[in-house]
Amino acid sequence: MNNNEDITQIRTPSRRKFVWGIGVFSMFAAIAALIKPPFLRKRDVIACKPESKKRMIKMLSQNGTLVEFDESLIKANRKKISNSELQDWIKK
Repeated sequence: MNNNEDITQIRTPSRRKFVWGIGVFSMFAAIAALIKPPFLRKRDVIACKPESKKRMIKMLSQNGTLVEFDESLIKANRKKISNSELQDWIKK
């Protein structure tokens, strides 16, 4: 019996140290997440060319290919078409 008690006493402190170590490590991780150290922050990237202000639109052409073009080329009066009109418009 005495030998068995010695084994449990030996194991118990190592388990406690392990649990404390995990707790301390998680506490440091939580603090680091809240503080956000400067070496982990995103840096602003300077663009080489000016950004284009034009908004590009993708639409399906009559032969079924996807085409991308500037939004300013489209007329302002848009209307939705019906399914039957769409089926008649697409060339097969």
